Amino acid sequence: MSEEFEVHGPHDHELEHQGQHGNPFAGRLAVMTAIFATIGALFAYMAGATQNEALLFKNEAAIRRTEASDQWNFYQAKSSKENLAELGATLTSGEQQARYAREAERYKTEKEELAPEAKRLEQQSKEAEERSEASTHDHHRWAQAMTLIQIAIALAAITILTRSRRLQYMAYAVAAGALAVGTLALAHV
Repeated sequence: MSEEFEVHGPHDHELEHQGQHGNPFAGRLAVMTAIFATIGALFAYMAGATQNEALLFKNEAAIRRTEASDQWNFYQAKSSKENLAELGATLTSGEQQARYAREAERYKTEKEELAPEAKRLEQQSKEAEERSEASTHDHHRWAQAMTLIQIAIALAAITILTRSRRLQYMAYAVAAGALAVGTLALAHV
């Protein structure tokens, strides 16, 4: 009677174990990649939102700057009319002189009413410009965070293929850097 013995090598045991239990290394990295992708989606959303916000503030600044320019143009027109009325008052006499003097005073009053409005609009333009700059800075931070998280995802994918622990730790380090930059963006730093 002959009995056959089947001897399994270590490789066979590993394949059998992976077949029954899966590959925990690849599974963990796949979960981490999914987490990185979710974080990346949030970073991308914030980058887009802050970019739109910066553009809105930039547009607001341009509108206020145009309105201020209009006010200064009205101011200049009133000033020119005031000067002409003063000239008319100087060159004439009697009733015409009095009429030109009244017109000069009226233009002077109207001109003085325009200056504060023009200055207010200039200030609003400056504030909107500053908000645009701040939003643009935040946008750049979010974009930097998004770039880093994309690099971390790529490193994680390469890690699954190569099974390199060094690449795995590099992916985690780059993801941590992305979170740090994202935190800076959230804090408006």
